[in-house]
Amino acid sequence: MRHGKKTNHLGRQTAHRKAMLANMACSLIEHKRINTTVAKAKALKQFVEPLVTKSKEDTTHNRRIVFSKLRDKNAISELFREIAPKVGDRPGGYTRIIKLGNRLGDNADMALIELVDYNEIYNVNKPEKKKSTRRAGRSKKSSDAAQAKPEASAEDKKDEGNKE
Repeated sequence: MRHGKKTNHLGRQTAHRKAMLANMACSLIEHKRINTTVAKAKALKQFVEPLVTKSKEDTTHNRRIVFSKLRDKNAISELFREIAPKVGDRPGGYTRIIKLGNRLGDNADMALIELVDYNEIYNVNKPEKKKSTRRAGRSKKSSDAAQAKPEASAEDKKDEGNKE
């Protein structure tokens, strides 16, 4: 029985699987998105997300823990310098998996795995469109300007009273 055994072995021995996930994680950190199969993408997501969480606090201990998994100095420096500050306020969910369909040669399910904050298409910080109204009437600017002048003059009078 396989009670509590959650690891997808991906048809590989342990050393091969760990090396493959480390290489894919380094590629993901370097390129911000990679194409792979759905099964590998899901395994990579479980592998990378704890490392990104560790990188949010830049200590020597965390760098050593991440280095023991990735074994690539360039990937670690990029993870701690560039990626961690960008995802610092996010409580988790640093990667996104987008299914792409089947591969032509062997009909394997393909997916795109990417870092969430580095996608321009799905970026949530888009400038919002100005709301347009269908009614005709006075513009708000003229009414706001008329209201602002009496308030400013009242504040000026208070300031003049304080100076005397």
